[in-house]
Amino acid sequence: MPKFLADTAVVIGAGIGGLTAAAALAEFFSRVVVLERDELPVKPAHRRSLPHGRHLHALLGGGLRALEELLPGFGDDLAAVGAVRVESNEVRVERPGFDPFPQRDLGQHLYALSRPLFESELRRRVSLFSNVTFRSRCRAREILGSATAGCAQGVRFENQDNKLETLTADLVVDATGRGAMTLAFLKTIGYPLPTESRIGIDLSYVSATFVVPETAPSDWKALQLFADPRGSGLGGVIAPIEGGRWILTVSAMHGGKPPRDHEGFLHYVRQLRTPTMYNAIRNAELIGDIERFAFPENVRRHFERLESFPRGLLPMADAACRFNPKYGQGMSVAAAEALSLRQQLALLADQDDALARLASAYFAAATPIVDMAWGLASLDFAYPQTRGTRPEGLDDALKFLSALIRLAARDPEVHKLMNEVQQLMRPSSVYREPALLRQIAAEMASI
Repeated sequence: MPKFLADTAVVIGAGIGGLTAAAALAEFFSRVVVLERDELPVKPAHRRSLPHGRHLHALLGGGLRALEELLPGFGDDLAAVGAVRVESNEVRVERPGFDPFPQRDLGQHLYALSRPLFESELRRRVSLFSNVTFRSRCRAREILGSATAGCAQGVRFENQDNKLETLTADLVVDATGRGAMTLAFLKTIGYPLPTESRIGIDLSYVSATFVVPETAPSDWKALQLFADPRGSGLGGVIAPIEGGRWILTVSAMHGGKPPRDHEGFLHYVRQLRTPTMYNAIRNAELIGDIERFAFPENVRRHFERLESFPRGLLPMADAACRFNPKYGQGMSVAAAEALSLRQQLALLADQDDALARLASAYFAAATPIVDMAWGLASLDFAYPQTRGTRPEGLDDALKFLSALIRLAARDPEVHKLMNEVQQLMRPSSVYREPALLRQIAAEMASI
């Protein structure tokens, strides 16, 4: 295997998708250039182009595992900068019919921290690769390439001096939030656009940060309250973050705009199914402003279904699929995709023209990752107002899930398995194990 597959890879976007992609590429390209339109802060700080960065973010177990493979010791790094380690038995979960769900030691843990701190530490680790360069205040304008050759060849961008600049590349990774440049490039060189799947949810959510009060409950560090589709559809999460703070996010499917004033926010929280969250924060000190964000729909672009794809181009993370943020899947899927990219590059390294084979190999490897997360997003059709193509067999799937949850409440081993699937640590195909299927069938028959 040669030391490097090619000379230059350009990554558009320095969010989680772009940072993890850069970590994956560093071993295979002599230089990796990350273009970011924002000024990248030296210390953890909110970025202008990341409006949802002030809200709760989750790194699921599968995401942490992928990052540990890409960047060994990353979990310890997070703890060292102030992330709060949360064991599985320190999370109170309230589900319809189970308020609360049994709290158990499932042998798993998470790190809870703010998005700015997470991104800052990830950027620091990626910057330790000597061949990775960050160029901030550089707004990518278009992907360049050849229609005749059917390949991407670089990026034209506006640099920090507001001048157009061209960067030639052997590989361009589009890790932007919407993937518009990939679609524009496909049109330019005459390639078909991918089909799309959409799930319209009209999600609105509002977040507030509090000082953790001295009266904080001693039996949980984090709280997750699941909405009831038959009721208001309000759900919420409280998680600890660095600096002795809580961040609380309340979301509503197909709802109106949540309030941003303190009194209105408290009233909003009080409407949740249980009083646990309201009682925790009603006398807590509010820090900063109450932030609001709207997410209209899940969007998945099926690049894997295209018969061919331009050499030297990869859309990743949100550029390929944007998930309902209430499930906290985005960062973890991006990390898993980046790990998959590194694995595919390693497999192709000794083959002729590896970059010509990369897109199809990567899409094939990444599709099961996205499928796993998208399957959870499809459960949003439990709300009758949800827009899109209703999956076949949804009613049966919802009954299956209901039985699984009841079984998990009684059986610690099933609980652990269900949690691992939800954390993207194991595929949902584990539910098809014959002994478990028999248990679930018996549970369904008992209703």
